[in-house]
Amino acid sequence: MTLLSDYDYELPRGLIAQNPPARRTDARLLVVERASGSLQHYHIRDLPGLLRPHDCLVINDTRVIAARLVGLRTATGGRWEGLFLSDDEQGNWRLLAKTRGKVQPGEHIGLLNERLQEIFSLRLLLREPDGAWIARPETTGDWPALLDQVGRVPLPPYIREGEMVAADRERYQTVYAQSPGAVAAPTAGLHFTDELLQQLAAAGVSTARVTLHVGLDTFRPPTVDVLEDHQMHSEWCQITPEAVATIAAAEQAGGRTIAVGTTSVRVLETAAQAGTLAPFTGPTNLFIRPPYTFRAVDGLLTNFHLPRTTLLVLVRAFGGDALIRRAYQAAIEEEYRFYSYGDAMLIL
Repeated sequence: MTLLSDYDYELPRGLIAQNPPARRTDARLLVVERASGSLQHYHIRDLPGLLRPHDCLVINDTRVIAARLVGLRTATGGRWEGLFLSDDEQGNWRLLAKTRGKVQPGEHIGLLNERLQEIFSLRLLLREPDGAWIARPETTGDWPALLDQVGRVPLPPYIREGEMVAADRERYQTVYAQSPGAVAAPTAGLHFTDELLQQLAAAGVSTARVTLHVGLDTFRPPTVDVLEDHQMHSEWCQITPEAVATIAAAEQAGGRTIAVGTTSVRVLETAAQAGTLAPFTGPTNLFIRPPYTFRAVDGLLTNFHLPRTTLLVLVRAFGGDALIRRAYQAAIEEEYRFYSYGDAMLIL
């Protein structure tokens, strides 16, 4: 039995990054060697010298959508906030929502753009048992185009209480984002630039793309006391035959598979559940927690995660519980910047 309380830690509020570094590659990098237990301090820009020729970086190319919605309840004029999660074949939206008072099915919400102009309305259809709403946009157009009109960057609440600035549209997105569908950024990838990727390629490091659309569980940390009782929500992911071939070629040449972010880990491990890595497309609810045998990942580049989250559980399962506890304590003492816009850790 594993208790969620074992994954708690104290963090000074001043270490929660409110903005990204001026340059993506200026983020600090704590290198954790599992074999020796050593902790060394670098920067992201040092990665070409830290990785080996034939290593393969596995990046998640999901694209963050403008999922945060702000509106007014037509019936009362009260402020309403929502988070778009997905759509269905009928064009209905599934979303999280909050407002003062009790909202009833059938209510209309006027959605506002950043200039607080009402663009179109949503009709709330029903509330699901897990608290999510099904709603119908009362206009024409597919969801990406509609969100472009009214959506905001879905920053987590610990960054400026979720309020975006114009720069977030670029900085809360990886430079290689391609496939729209995430409601949160795969934050380890925020540190890369095109120039750094070119430097890594020149150093003999290959890159393979996977996709996992970060979804509901990012916003709903476990509420159970015992980790084994937590049920992960499903998130769509994909690893193509081409990506599998790139990773296999790197391994055959003696390289390591380095996952960029916990989302990349979950794709790789989902696709390797049969014992060897294979192409995969579909939902995953894989919850990586101790004891877990990693089948596809040799190294992990990751940001520093909130306490009592499945992300921290995954990182400690991969890096070793005692060692990652010590690494987090060192990061706090050295005043690393934490969470989505913060610094990073490379576990080898």
